[in-house]
Amino acid sequence: MSEPWSQFCQALERAGQVILSDQAPDTPLDRAEGFRYLARLTREMLYSCVDNADPDFPRFHELDLVKIGADNPDNVYLSANIRGDRTYRITGERGTIAYFSIGSKANRYAKDGTMASTGELSDADLVVDADGTVEIIASATRQGRNWLPLAPDSTGLVVRQTYLDRETETPGRWHIEQVGGPAEPAHLTPEFLAKALQRAALSVHGTAATFAHWTETFMTRPNELPDFGQDMFQRAGGDPEIFYLHGYWSLGSGEAWVIETDVPDCPYWNFQLDNWWMESLDHRRRISVNKHTAVLDADGRLMIVVAERDPGVGNWIDTCGHTSGTALLRWLGATEHPIPKCRVVPLEDLR
Repeated sequence: MSEPWSQFCQALERAGQVILSDQAPDTPLDRAEGFRYLARLTREMLYSCVDNADPDFPRFHELDLVKIGADNPDNVYLSANIRGDRTYRITGERGTIAYFSIGSKANRYAKDGTMASTGELSDADLVVDADGTVEIIASATRQGRNWLPLAPDSTGLVVRQTYLDRETETPGRWHIEQVGGPAEPAHLTPEFLAKALQRAALSVHGTAATFAHWTETFMTRPNELPDFGQDMFQRAGGDPEIFYLHGYWSLGSGEAWVIETDVPDCPYWNFQLDNWWMESLDHRRRISVNKHTAVLDADGRLMIVVAERDPGVGNWIDTCGHTSGTALLRWLGATEHPIPKCRVVPLEDLR
């Protein structure tokens, strides 16, 4: 086993080149966050590929310690590894959280940076029993009242539970089991571990490279939130109910990024600020705003001010010591998708 371990360590070292690329920022803060990002990815991929990889005995795992691809600060994410030729029963309680969806995915981050949807089930179609419990069947053929389609290349499930108000809402609790599977898990073999370590390292490098490429794309239109096309985001595992407006921001000292937009009629929307690696910034600070927490003007329009300090107008978003990074505005379940007007102004002009 010494050779697979050595290859794993060498592959992780190569992943570090993503952090050291010419396009990536070289400030001490951004570099430190970049290598922390690789450490977080390594921990997550080792757990997913080694300890929670058995599709016959899947477990839902909360992605609470890793941030990938503009993770939503309002979300509780759960994931589980599965196979498309199995049948699974997912049971739980819906809870009172504002939004729920579950999707089956073909995860190819380690190969080509994609995670295509192979089936989706959301609140719009979910049947909840009178006591608040839910049963979902994930399978290749339709079964039960709540059916989540699987495809031959399905490799995982992703659950999104989204808060509007963390103070009053409760997320659901969910359990997954295979239907008609073996009685005992397979024993560990050297062959499995060698392949698992290889998958983990490739997943770390592939994930980091995918979202670095996204940021480089966003950098072509700085301080905007344009529609770059939804296909790229959906191919990487996006929620089909969401219209994504990603962007790259860069500010000098004393500058503010002002974002103004109409707000469509939809069950949920949010804006968040992320670092260059597309990790949401510190959730303990004011780095996001949503439909519940935002203050709109008298005409129902939204004004967001991204700056190093609060100007006392609009909905302030804290840059948390950064001078550049990425950002995301999500419209969920909307029939219209306004494109914001953005500008950079001296922060003092807003006071």
